[in-house]
Amino acid sequence: MTDDATIEALADTVRAAESVVAFTGAGVSTASGIPDFRGEDGLWNRYDTNDFHVRRLRADPAGFWVDRLDLAEELAADVGPNPAHEALARLEAAGHLDAVVTQNVDGLHRAAGSEDVIELHGDRSRVVCLDCGDRSDAEAVRERVRDGERPPRCDCGGLLKPDVVLFGEQLPVGAMQRAQSLARGADVFLAVGSSLSVEPAAGLPRTAAAHGATLAIVNLDETPLSDRAAFDVRDDVTDVLPRLADRVV
Repeated sequence: MTDDATIEALADTVRAAESVVAFTGAGVSTASGIPDFRGEDGLWNRYDTNDFHVRRLRADPAGFWVDRLDLAEELAADVGPNPAHEALARLEAAGHLDAVVTQNVDGLHRAAGSEDVIELHGDRSRVVCLDCGDRSDAEAVRERVRDGERPPRCDCGGLLKPDVVLFGEQLPVGAMQRAQSLARGADVFLAVGSSLSVEPAAGLPRTAAAHGATLAIVNLDETPLSDRAAFDVRDDVTDVLPRLADRVV
């Protein structure tokens, strides 16, 4: 367990900062029981990533949605926010956290009460029409797929796509620009539960550090930026973040 002195020093740094940004990865979601995608036992070791490439959606939309339904069933566990999500929401509500930038697509930050959430990879609870851009509930669309509508289409006739970044797609420009702006302006950049190895999102903590931010990393394992971090806390995010919030709020 991380010693109290380290938590207190990080809390002092957060309290003194004018701008604090959190950046979260899969390690925050796995604590809620959501499978990891890229870890040793991750989903991409069991599924062919080519099946979830944007080329597959366009070339074989029916097959794409059948495989997507299988993946959705594996992710359909009844999960909710964990103490790490709740701690970040508490920090934001108390005025000590500007925003959460997340690589996760589960929507748990919003469910925990965080209001300013930048979703770099989208939200799997939604679908989007590739023609008109309308967004709607993903579960209702998955039910239509189960009932045989393959591929599912929008009322306008356009093809529906999960509102997440597929392989072969760029991150949403607006979300990435906002995340980069937050990183450049942060006094403290708190990277939580991320291996910091998936680009371009992994460049955000480097951007923050290059613009003078204090970089704090909370992750079970070493990351490529551990040697640049003022705080490199290798511990459970569901233990560290609540203790941090208790001292700051």
